[in-house]
Amino acid sequence: MSKLTLKPLGDRVLVEAAAAEEKTASGIIIPDTAKEKPQRGKVVAIGTGKKDEPMTVKVGDSVLYGKYAGTEITIDGRELLIMRESDIFAVL
Repeated sequence: MSKLTLKPLGDRVLVEAAAAEEKTASGIIIPDTAKEKPQRGKVVAIGTGKKDEPMTVKVGDSVLYGKYAGTEITIDGRELLIMRESDIFAVL
């Protein structure tokens, strides 16, 4: 894995989404067209935070975020999401 050269600004967070489920608990394989967008991921980079509010998440945290949160970007062949810290619901 290469070193990430992107540094988010302000209260933004860079998240690598977890892989979508390939099959159900009963063993049924889910086709690509029926897979749901994951709502869980791992924090890869964080910004400096707002002036009066420091960041509460840190690099390496597993987080839950909204279904349509963030903007999808591709850096060095990796699919990442950049979002505001307020779009994150919980740290696992």
